[in-house]
Amino acid sequence: MATSAGIRDYRERLERVRRHIRANLDQPLNLDALADVACLSRFHWHRTYRGMTGETVWQTVRRLRLHRAAFELVSGATPIEEIAERSGYTNPRAFSQAFKADFGLPPLRYRAEGGHRRYDNADWQETEDMYDVRIENQEPVTIAGLVHTGPYIDVGATFDRSGSHLAVVGGWEKSAGMAAIYFSDPDITPPEELKSLAGIALKPGETPPEGLETCVLPAGRYAVLTHKGPYGELSKAYHWFFGPWLAESGETAGSAPAVERYLNTPLDTGPTELLTEIYMQLK
Repeated sequence: MATSAGIRDYRERLERVRRHIRANLDQPLNLDALADVACLSRFHWHRTYRGMTGETVWQTVRRLRLHRAAFELVSGATPIEEIAERSGYTNPRAFSQAFKADFGLPPLRYRAEGGHRRYDNADWQETEDMYDVRIENQEPVTIAGLVHTGPYIDVGATFDRSGSHLAVVGGWEKSAGMAAIYFSDPDITPPEELKSLAGIALKPGETPPEGLETCVLPAGRYAVLTHKGPYGELSKAYHWFFGPWLAESGETAGSAPAVERYLNTPLDTGPTELLTEIYMQLK
């Protein structure tokens, strides 16, 4: 019990650090200041962070800033120089090199030609084989996690908390993979009111880990789109999936909320290789 309490305490401390980083991506981040946020020794705390999260603090900061940059490139017209500066690069060329190393294209080309562009293809009916969509029958699936309220682009912070919680209560052995349910339509719901559940899909027959909320995805027919690429491009896939694809398919969407299942994670996979399945219930 003491060991479990100790792990819980350390994970809560490091979770404070990750929340602080996410809330201050535009600010200078100092290791000593972050040690104070964690209330841990300035000399040893970073080793603890790396040992328990799998990456250094600077890898976390770099990853989060570049993922935010990709989202901004896809979803708006913010000048690249401004995005570079917000990402911590005073030199746009250095930003371009770093972005290309992770996303496969320099920022300007990514904005114009990134993987999200295939969902904007006006001739999508003629190129349907570009999109991996399958229809299958599903047994009920229970999603267990923590509730996230706010912009979906910030749901990563709730996944971090879910992962820390699972490690403390010993819930990872019950997992069939990371998953999330998105209850709100971001096109008609104010960002601060969006609601989702971020955590894991339980293996069949498993009981939910202590302290997590649950939602059951009912049995039935589902269309499943496999998206390859950064999470910041998922909104484009949703628009195509629930728009042109659904209209052409002759199917009708059911009332169950959208579910995402993650076949890998940013901790062990580059942004361009991330695989996400989007589940749409069919009537």
